[in-house]
Amino acid sequence: MPNTMRIALYGSGRMGKAIETIAEQRGHTIGLKVDSRNAGTAPLGCDVAIEFSRPEHALDNMRLCLANRVPVVVGTTGWYDKLGEVKAMVSQYQGALLWASNFSIGVNLFFRVNRMLAGLMEKQADYHVRIDETHHIHKLDAPSGTAITLARDIDLKAGRYAGYELKGQGQEQEQEQEQGQVAGSASVPVVIHSERIGEVTGTHTVIWTGPNDRLVMTHEAFDRGGFAMGAVVAAEWIKGRSGLFTMDDVLDEV
Repeated sequence: MPNTMRIALYGSGRMGKAIETIAEQRGHTIGLKVDSRNAGTAPLGCDVAIEFSRPEHALDNMRLCLANRVPVVVGTTGWYDKLGEVKAMVSQYQGALLWASNFSIGVNLFFRVNRMLAGLMEKQADYHVRIDETHHIHKLDAPSGTAITLARDIDLKAGRYAGYELKGQGQEQEQEQEQGQVAGSASVPVVIHSERIGEVTGTHTVIWTGPNDRLVMTHEAFDRGGFAMGAVVAAEWIKGRSGLFTMDDVLDEV
């Protein structure tokens, strides 16, 4: 078991509660809990901060932690267009920040398999890809940060893809036909189909369809425990480090 830490927790939603449970099970203490009632509270006296709030609050919380020399693990999504600004903040304060669209160990292994398959598909122009993701009705962003990461990794490995496009229900077949017509001749976006249903924790599926068969990879989360465990493990890992990190850095050592 790692050395115990005093953790500042930014965000009091379902993920925040799950993280609190896992952290205490691993011997850590939640030294500060920040929500709308005490927004802007600095993580004084804490060893590390975990940020799972809302997209509109994430950058302010990151800056607050970095300015106070407290390493911060960021699980909030929906702010990735500001990644350049975050990199500059980390450099300015010579701090430590670890961000991930998903902290589940299983999902991060899924990311690696996705990159491997996308690289293999680079030479298989007859196959085209789509991503389906389903979450609970309370999730604020669509597509999910996890789906965006999957799409980004595909367009990095398969040159015929560029960016992503969010499609509504019932439009996938039309897009598959469009991609089949242009595959190998022009860059097209990776199609993402997002659904918000009931209390689904999170399901992501990458589908490669060819003229004669289909390859399907799915990650299904049963509960939030996997996300919470990954975030706490990341917080244990980042303590005492400086720089900008992702879960890939954690998986390489843990």
